[in-house]
Amino acid sequence: MTETSRFDALLDIFFNHLRLERGLQPNTVNSYHADLSDFLGFLENRGIPSLNDLRREHITDFLFAEKKRGMSVATLSRRLVAIKVFLRFLSGEALLARNVAESMDSPRLEKILPSVLTQSEVDRLLRAPDPRTPIGSRDRAILETLYATGLRVSELASLKLSDLRLDEGYVRCVGKGAKERVVPLGGRAVESLRAYLDSGRPQLAGHSLTPELFLTRRRKPFTRQGLWKLVRKYARKARITRPFSPHTLRHSFASHLLAHGAPLRVIQEMLGHADIATTQVYTHVDRTRLTQVHRRHHPRA
Repeated sequence: MTETSRFDALLDIFFNHLRLERGLQPNTVNSYHADLSDFLGFLENRGIPSLNDLRREHITDFLFAEKKRGMSVATLSRRLVAIKVFLRFLSGEALLARNVAESMDSPRLEKILPSVLTQSEVDRLLRAPDPRTPIGSRDRAILETLYATGLRVSELASLKLSDLRLDEGYVRCVGKGAKERVVPLGGRAVESLRAYLDSGRPQLAGHSLTPELFLTRRRKPFTRQGLWKLVRKYARKARITRPFSPHTLRHSFASHLLAHGAPLRVIQEMLGHADIATTQVYTHVDRTRLTQVHRRHHPRA
């Protein structure tokens, strides 16, 4: 058995554990796979014969090499987490003599605040599609729904017609960890969705019985990548020059709710965050906005 195949066998055992026992989503498993494959490739290039010969400095050397390649602090932290989870699992399964990463601290994360649109930028973005066409009607409904609910793109792509409750004004979605939540839609999103369902979707669907809410020109459900391209196209059309992704609408949804007085716990529930600490980043965004307003308008700022 070669060293590469020994590493591969350990990875297979670990990924089966993630998928079958922990039930992690494919995107999370793929992220672990990319991080650990790079790490084990680094060890192979260093001639490390076995994980039982691993030392702490091998891990720090790997992280330092990744930093020199331009890796962000957040990515370095994620890679160390993947290594620690992997080694902890092997140690617990008696596949590793000692876990040298057990007491290692994650790299200090810089405060990275999410990019948030102004209300004017949101208005321009939502007006960018032409709702008089089936495609424009669909795209207006997509953008309005993203901003009204803060859904992740993957959650939006998987929405089905049966998830909508337009008369009650909410949508049901299934998020990370197969957790279901209910999110209010708001009047504008309900209006745009009704218009899409009345005229846009029937023309796009034809005789197709596809249950997904949003369909492409080919009468197929959207992929995450397809929705990313669509949203960024309209960002360019709306002349939004700041860094932008579909997640920017999710950040804007949360930040604008907080700025208008919504409780943090309610925002956490709507975003589907398991931990309130994840939602608390938006308090920093709001404080930053308040500081800017104070400096701009206070006579002695």
